[in-house]
Amino acid sequence: MEPTKAGSAPQSASPTTRLDVDICVIGGGSGGLSVAAAAAAFGRRVVLIEKHKMGGDCLNYGCVPSKALIASAKRAHAMRTSGIFGIQPVEPVIDPIAVNRHVQSVIAAIAPNDSVERFQGLGVQVIQAAGRFVDGATVAAGDYLIAARRFVIATGSSPVVPPIPGLEDVAYFTNETLFDNTARPEHLIVIGGGPIGMEMAQAHRRLGSRVTVIEGAKALGKDDPELTAPLLAMLRAEGIDVREQSSAKSVQRTAIGVRVEVKGPSGTEAVDGTHLLLATGRRPNISDLNLAAAGVRFEKSGITVDRGLRTSNKKIFAIGDVAGALQFTHVANYHAGIVIRRILFRLPAKVVPGQIPWVTFTEPELAHIGLTEADAQAKSMKIRVLRWPYHENDRAQAERETEGHIKVVTDGRGRILGATILGAHAGELIQMWSLAISQGLNIRAMTGWVSPYPTLGEVNKRVAYRYYADSAGSPLLRRVIGWLAKLG
Repeated sequence: MEPTKAGSAPQSASPTTRLDVDICVIGGGSGGLSVAAAAAAFGRRVVLIEKHKMGGDCLNYGCVPSKALIASAKRAHAMRTSGIFGIQPVEPVIDPIAVNRHVQSVIAAIAPNDSVERFQGLGVQVIQAAGRFVDGATVAAGDYLIAARRFVIATGSSPVVPPIPGLEDVAYFTNETLFDNTARPEHLIVIGGGPIGMEMAQAHRRLGSRVTVIEGAKALGKDDPELTAPLLAMLRAEGIDVREQSSAKSVQRTAIGVRVEVKGPSGTEAVDGTHLLLATGRRPNISDLNLAAAGVRFEKSGITVDRGLRTSNKKIFAIGDVAGALQFTHVANYHAGIVIRRILFRLPAKVVPGQIPWVTFTEPELAHIGLTEADAQAKSMKIRVLRWPYHENDRAQAERETEGHIKVVTDGRGRILGATILGAHAGELIQMWSLAISQGLNIRAMTGWVSPYPTLGEVNKRVAYRYYADSAGSPLLRRVIGWLAKLG
């Protein structure tokens, strides 16, 4: 049950084969694969170095298996709560081995898209070894010494294991080991109340486990508290014990599993569980790259890059988690597109702040893009805040998914600054606001399209109309309408 560390593949003491290529990509996760595939498609000579599993964290330990597990949990929850639809609710019989088989089969179904064989077929030379800079223009990997015109570091990140006394003597999960589990935890203790911690807490609760979450600050603290408060209330109503402003002071092994000494607002107490999950953040994978030899500056948070994702060595770029950015697969892909435009087409592509959406895949989902109300206020901006509740949406009523609301922030002239959605399919609905912000649209644009009825997407249009709601009572507008009426 202890986490499996991704070890480096054996390296020769002295590489024997020299390769001269256009682009060398270090890391076969989502971002690295995107760069390699695009560069090869345009006829560039590309080497891809990956020391562990192709597809990286997202495919093997992150987005894909977590969403597969959440899907199983959602079906179990639907069986328990079907009474409101006139269907007799039942307590599902959950087979943990079969649930794990589902998770692994989803990974297996996607894996061929990221496989060594596929990328070799695309014209990419894949080296399955650890890469290490020899100097500012050369990388050693396995039996190879690779010289390239440009390098792209896409080595991702790994889970942080916090320095909690006693942890070295206790079995625990991280996201790298959780999805190999084939037994139902009787009582899962989750340390960390961020998106990963809360997603896995709800999934395991719905699959029959008792769950306690320990969070040192505020759970889901990076999101708007106006939206997180009702979500946390719903998670607690499902039976998840969420302890905020609480820290794990020590852990110890017990006969049933693990005991965590928790210091919270009411003092210190022991929480006994059968299993422990660490969801306390991630660190960039840079320690084995020998960045100093390449003249690449870095910090604890990751490699230092400019807005064009170029490092202090102008031949080397860094993308995704390792560049200290928001740690999402879609960020790595976004970065990959920027780097490809810069390397292949010499275009001045740059990262644009504020255009990255994120979603916490609890039920209901919580999605965000751009500035929150607090962000805008901190900038002393004149803003308008618009809201619309899910319960006013007819499709939400039909589906009995009326919890939540949408909140949009604009400036005084109606330019869209940010949006947050709590509710069913929030991750899908936020994409329209992501497009609007990327194009610099005014809120007026969000009223000028026809939404099919009945769909949840209507909430996006209805909240936009709120910007003009006060205009109906304007004395000036009423006088204009009266004057126009006299014209017949």
